[in-house]
Amino acid sequence: MGGLAGGGGGCTGNSMNARESKNSNAAAAAAAAPVHVLAVDDNLIERKLLERLLKNVSTSCTVTTAENGMKALEYLGLDDQQQDHSTITTTNAAIIQQQQQKQVDLIITDYCMPGMTGYQLLKRIKESKVLKEVPVVVMSSENIPTRVNQCLKEGAEMFMLKPLKQADVNKLIMTTHKC
Repeated sequence: MGGLAGGGGGCTGNSMNARESKNSNAAAAAAAAPVHVLAVDDNLIERKLLERLLKNVSTSCTVTTAENGMKALEYLGLDDQQQDHSTITTTNAAIIQQQQQKQVDLIITDYCMPGMTGYQLLKRIKESKVLKEVPVVVMSSENIPTRVNQCLKEGAEMFMLKPLKQADVNKLIMTTHKC
């Protein structure tokens, strides 16, 4: 991947100005902040493996698991069975919806699951005003180019092939800058 590019510009030594110091402190604080990952897979062994691989990367990584897309939507507060907000003003409905939605920093989902595919889950997340910026990674044991392209086009951060290995998760973390 290459080394770090240096910015000559007359700067020598390791001194930092106030802005650089502030940015450095903010980056360190962000790196130390706990990261919440939602792992969605219908296979219990795959969920446990993903959870272990993520925790191997960072102890500050909290992993919540869901056994299918519907359970994930329910956890995220995006399920269709939310209360009817028709009598509540638009502003209040948005506030209630935000309060019902759980804060996650990264979502990793299997593609092939009963009831709702990972692609359908991805679409629902990207349609959400609150969660659309959360990176979503789709994984599958099948390498089907049209499926991969479809997920990436819909907004997936990346598409990974199963079975996942520690190197795959390390790459994921470096790419998304999470955990």
